[in-house]
Amino acid sequence: MSVRSERTIRIAWCSASILALAACGDAATERSGGSASTADLPPGAEAISLLGDTLMAPEQPDNVREVYLARYAEAEDDLVEAPEDVDALIWMGRRTAYLGQYRAAIDVFTHAISLHPDDPRLYRHRGHRYLTVRELDAAIADFERAVELTEGQPDEVEPDGLPNAQNVPTSTLQFNIWYHLALAHYVKGALEQALEAQRRCLEVSEHPDSVVATSYWLYMTLMRLGMEEEAEEVLSSISEDMEIIESTAYLDLLLLFKGERSYDDVVGPSGDEATLQSTTAAYGLGVWHFLEGRTEEAHAAWERMMEARNQWPAFGYLAAEGELARSAMR
Repeated sequence: MSVRSERTIRIAWCSASILALAACGDAATERSGGSASTADLPPGAEAISLLGDTLMAPEQPDNVREVYLARYAEAEDDLVEAPEDVDALIWMGRRTAYLGQYRAAIDVFTHAISLHPDDPRLYRHRGHRYLTVRELDAAIADFERAVELTEGQPDEVEPDGLPNAQNVPTSTLQFNIWYHLALAHYVKGALEQALEAQRRCLEVSEHPDSVVATSYWLYMTLMRLGMEEEAEEVLSSISEDMEIIESTAYLDLLLLFKGERSYDDVVGPSGDEATLQSTTAAYGLGVWHFLEGRTEEAHAAWERMMEARNQWPAFGYLAAEGELARSAMR
């Protein structure tokens, strides 16, 4: 199948008794485990932010999108060959999401769950995309189901959909379940629940990147809960010479919290020039201000992040939305 030009991606596959389940950005799709609010989205929208803004699929550079489309086509071909294969379904869902078609990806995972209801990977991946589209309760329900299905089971390395420069996977299935569950609670402001999940996540964090990523969120949660002594213990295990592949922004922020980085060392481009790394850094810098008692500076930093609309799928952007939404409710 050739790489297609810019247009809404349509996912369809056949099984022994089915030839259909199509998902379009502007179609209201009835899904088990989904949300009735999907029908209320404006045409082409992927989500409504926690602040009430309409979120469209993020734009991608042509060279990046060409690669994603090629990999999507490979996943589609694999699924045609084996329409009920769980791995083929997982990759179809993941490749669809990488194209910014998050609602369609949720539909793929929901269909896969109907075929393989006891595979925890499906709940882990669908939960991730519920997080992306701001359906936090649905995400939590999926991650909790994944926890049930993996309880007492050996962990497994999770292959990267977007391999890093060294092509070394840095996370596992159970890490990703706990990590995303913790994030969902954190964004909601449920810090005690976030802390429990973060502690479990740290137990299954083996690669330095995983340790740094978990420690970052864990430190902020502990500090906000007034557990400063334990928070300092988290920082004591962080050092500049950790062999990090991907989590450089998280490491820099931890070193900032530790007093070994400055604001200028961490801050990155904003607005239309923002990147995933600079968005991650921007949220952490807001928390840094907040923990130092500079509340106005913290909220100003999070407000500025909203200008980088193309970065809305980033966890830092989502967390900043949560901060601003909770503040507005007070």
